[in-house]
Amino acid sequence: MPLYVRDERVNELAEQARRILNAPTKTDAIRQALQPVVETAEASNTSEKPSLRERLKAIQDEVKRLGKPNPDFDDKALLDEMWEI
Repeated sequence: MPLYVRDERVNELAEQARRILNAPTKTDAIRQALQPVVETAEASNTSEKPSLRERLKAIQDEVKRLGKPNPDFDDKALLDEMWEI
């Protein structure tokens, strides 16, 4: 089935892609350009994503690793120093 490109800018991009990819036709260039996009999308849809519970657990573990804030920390002194007051 032939590919008809009606948009002139898309046609120009297809021609540029054909030259860059050394493709024999614009159709082949478009195929080469679109194939990685489709494969990446399919791979991300089928790959095992961590559940919300697992993602939250990882965040909670990181917060625990960081520890509790210093109760003696002086926010005002830090802000005064930042603003050179």
